[in-house]
Parts: sequence; C-alpha cells; structure tokens
Amino acid sequence: MQTGAQRGLEPVKYQIDQTASRFTVQAFATGLLSSFGHSPTIALLDYDGEIEFVPGTYDKAVVRVAVRTTATDVMDEISRSDRQNLLQEMNTKVLEVDRFPAASYESKEITVQHLDSDLLQAHALGDLSFHGVTRTHAFDVRIASIGSTLRISGEFPLSQSDYDIKPVSFAAGALRLKDEVKFKLELIARLQE
Repeated sequence: MQTGAQRGLEPVKYQIDQTASRFTVQAFATGLLSSFGHSPTIALLDYDGEIEFVPGTYDKAVVRVAVRTTATDVMDEISRSDRQNLLQEMNTKVLEVDRFPAASYESKEITVQHLDSDLLQAHALGDLSFHGVTRTHAFDVRIASIGSTLRISGEFPLSQSDYDIKPVSFAAGALRLKDEVKFKLELIARLQE
C-alpha cells in the first residue's frame, strides 16, 4: 500500500478540453498586391492532447497533442466563395490533407519557472510531426493553475518550408503568403481522475 507521500510522486494527467479551447494559425500576406489581400487566421477545429507531470515538482512533465489537419476554418470575415477557395487551396496544395491528415507534437523536455503561486512559465522542447516531416520544435507558454484546471496560453512561429510546405500564392504570384506563420493557443486542460 502506498503512503500519501508516495502517491504525491505519481504523475497526474490533464486532458485538453477542445470545446473550451482555441487553437489558431495566422498567415501573413506579401507581394505586390498584399495591401489588397488579407492575412488569414485559420482555426484548427479537431485536436486533442494531454499533459502529465508530478504535482508541485513538474518532474516527468510530458505534453502530447494531435491535430487533424482536415478540420479547419477561416476565422476572418470574407465572402463565402473566397472562404471556400482559400480552404480548398490550403487543403489540397498547402497541407495536402489527403496525404497528411494529422500533425502531432510530443515533448522530450519541459522546464518550468514559477512566476507566482498559481502562474508558471514553461518551455517545451519536443518532436513536431507535420506534413510528413518530423523536426525538433520548442515553444514557451504561460500556465495558470485554477483548481483542477490548467489555462495554457502562448504563441510560436513556424516556417512552412521546414516541413516541405510551399506557401500558397494568388494572382500569378502578385499576392502570396509568407513562409512563416504564427500558431496561437488558448487551451483549457482538465484533471483526469
């Protein structure tokens, strides 16, 4: 039988609550017509993940996230036909969702800094598998611990070319999207019993 102290050394698991979370990608327009184009924000609609760590010490911390690239939407106010065209272009030519329907991230190392009793700054280093390529990727987040819930927020850049993705262009290249995109996350994770 384990004592209370021994149980305290076991990792706990939090599950990301997709219904209360928000995960987006911001692309940026460039080229001769960029002042007339827009920099679309794409919502990732189908993802899940979990966070494990030893309470208090954050030892053995691990983050795992899986995203279905087939479920996205444009968040900007644009016409229905422009929305359909952008999603079609993104799904077929950029993300190639038929070939690469999912992306995943698994941390290898997480360091945590206490900002105050309920607020943490975390640095995660791990493997991002995206568009058939796996690379080491690092990012920082802030974590607020509220009872049995974690509120995680952060943003990080990603170069599409690192994952063999060619940024989309329109109007014979006069309007195109930059190589670097910015991921932004506002995640809610709930303690699993």
